[in-house]
Amino acid sequence: MANRIPRVPVREQDPKVRATNFEEVCYGYNLEEASLEASRCLHCKNPRCVSACPVGVKIPDFIERIVSGDIKGAAEVIALDSSLPAVCGRVCPQESQCEGSCVLGVKSEPVAIGKLERFVADNSPVEPVPAVSGSGVKVAVIGSGPAGLACASDLAKMGYDVTVFEALHKAGGVLQYGIPEFRLPKDTVLAREIGAVTALGVKIETDVVIGKTLTVDQLMDEEGFKAVFIGSGAGLPKFMGIPGENLCGVFSANEFLTRNNLMKAFRPDYLTPIHAGRKVCVVGGGNVAMDAARTALRLGAEVHIVYRRTEAELPARREEVHHAAQEGIIFDMLTNPVEILGDEKGWVRAIKCIRMELGEPDESGRRSPVPIPGSEFEIPTETVIMSLGTSPNPLISSTTEGLDVTRRGCLVADDTGATTRPGVFAGGDAVTGAATVILAMGAGRTAAKAIDEYLKSSLQ
Repeated sequence: MANRIPRVPVREQDPKVRATNFEEVCYGYNLEEASLEASRCLHCKNPRCVSACPVGVKIPDFIERIVSGDIKGAAEVIALDSSLPAVCGRVCPQESQCEGSCVLGVKSEPVAIGKLERFVADNSPVEPVPAVSGSGVKVAVIGSGPAGLACASDLAKMGYDVTVFEALHKAGGVLQYGIPEFRLPKDTVLAREIGAVTALGVKIETDVVIGKTLTVDQLMDEEGFKAVFIGSGAGLPKFMGIPGENLCGVFSANEFLTRNNLMKAFRPDYLTPIHAGRKVCVVGGGNVAMDAARTALRLGAEVHIVYRRTEAELPARREEVHHAAQEGIIFDMLTNPVEILGDEKGWVRAIKCIRMELGEPDESGRRSPVPIPGSEFEIPTETVIMSLGTSPNPLISSTTEGLDVTRRGCLVADDTGATTRPGVFAGGDAVTGAATVILAMGAGRTAAKAIDEYLKSSLQ
């Protein structure tokens, strides 16, 4: 019977209403809805959803506890493997991971694993228990994003004295400054999750730029840290290299979202305004592009997403594309910018584009976009937001002896997270380039195990 129950829809704000505010779009399940959705799980003997989860959450086990009404027990199951369940339940691409492997998805819709995880985390957060006896061995974690928090959490549970160093004035990394408030509330949901990590005994020092304030060498040689984990993310934005990118009114998506999230430019009572203008063009088609576009819309702009392939090739989550379209975002598909045009005062006035058509598949399997000669046209706009991906900032690698990097500037690390510098480990976007929250968390957890093994062997 379970597979005959249709997937329970999640309640959301009306699109016309939510397009004017920064309140959370999805309301989440209530107990009745969560119990009904949880009853759809088939409890497979070989649960592919678990192996598809980068942190290995025991999904059928926590879902079974929802069915029995034991929400606290469900939270305890999730907490065994995930230190950020309320975050993951909101922002993880479940459709390509756990839900994408659900056997129900073959003939019907998969179990809404992400929505159930969010329900559990919101309604029965686990009270963290600090390590009973610490080893006194100090480990430094650079970056308080998902990789750093996951690594720090696991190390603290192992009994290590963990300090997280964050460059900005609030912890959370990309969770704090890169994801809009309407997808991840900061002062409630994120603050609670970070608080659960610090309750384990993890210390977080903000406004510390490793590579400037302190170097990795100083951490190890002068501050007494026996191992270091680098989870500094990929915060260096990419641009197209076309004429006009230096005009006033051109942003990277990183800058645009950071101003709005970390400096609360979206709130009228904060004195950190941001120029959005009446018309905005966002170049790119990933999740960050959707976030930037939907943020600009809420600031009162007419927003275009300019993407060189078709909607079928958009790399963003289907849910985010659906929400953006519902809210009134205009999609200019098979369109590629060739120049940004300015007025006599140096401000953006339009973006010059060329029409594209899809040619042969490229290395990734996607059909390559090819320009159509003579199809140039202009889109009048006051703001251009470039959302073309990011790479790691070279500050740490350039100030640390013995750290090898790839051609793309990513840190070289093996499958355990060990870098080319003994005692220094890395994971997440700093190693892979821009990826997902849950993959970064998985890398942080893997590195924590490797750090534990390294310290036990080196300190004997």
